[in-house]
Amino acid sequence: MKSATDTSNISFTAHYTGYVWFRNRLSEPAFVTPQGQLFFQLLRPFEYLARRVIGTDIKTTLMQRHHLLDRELEALIARHPHLQVLEIACGLSPRGHRFAQQHPHITYVEADLPGMAKRKEQLLNSIYSLNNRHRIVVCNILDAGPDSLETVLHREFDPHKPLVVITEGLVNYFELPVVSGFWQRLAQELKQFSEGYYLTDIYPSVQGHHFSGLIRSANDSLRLLSRSRFCLHFRQDEEMAAHFPGLGFKNAKVFNPDRDITDRLIPKARGGSIVRVVKAEV
Repeated sequence: MKSATDTSNISFTAHYTGYVWFRNRLSEPAFVTPQGQLFFQLLRPFEYLARRVIGTDIKTTLMQRHHLLDRELEALIARHPHLQVLEIACGLSPRGHRFAQQHPHITYVEADLPGMAKRKEQLLNSIYSLNNRHRIVVCNILDAGPDSLETVLHREFDPHKPLVVITEGLVNYFELPVVSGFWQRLAQELKQFSEGYYLTDIYPSVQGHHFSGLIRSANDSLRLLSRSRFCLHFRQDEEMAAHFPGLGFKNAKVFNPDRDITDRLIPKARGGSIVRVVKAEV
């Protein structure tokens, strides 16, 4: 029986994003699922319409957030060559495989709920990616016990080395008070390490966006497709940055793709980006 805190019913997004990464040459064929291919094809007309009407689509926001998270992780590895990484709700993200291959001296632990963790472990075993520095574990950020955030951090990582925790495509599936509780616990745990960082994407409120009504309709569609709530957090970037120090982080920096992406290969949102990336430090 599923735990009340098991939110694995949002697998639609894992399949879809997994295929988007592959289509953009960020992952290997092993990461592709039939469901991901199907969802990608089904959404193509809606994505075309979104690009024409509001100037952006799901793929654009996915590429923007993935690029910024990768960029900030690369910068941390440049500072800390033996960095430890925990990516929570890893899904079909290729980041762990890519970074473990490119930086064999880091420790990269991917974590997800039991079903997804098992599937990811099988996938990575099939391409011979796993070893003592690249591992898969079960983690549920809402649960206590052997799969809790605290247990995973204490069991898998060396407190004498720096650690960065990454969540991508996760936090907006929870109401702000719920995810803030997770952030507060995370800040407390990161203080046990020599240096502690947190990287995440956040979809803010679209009240000031030119096409806010259409974007809210798209979010409602995502809720229906994923059978899960999709909540928009914070009205302004400054409000977002100010939220994290109140939870125990020393500081937080918000990256807006409109101004912080200079790579010409990453698509721009004509009507303004609807995703942000946050780097917080304890």
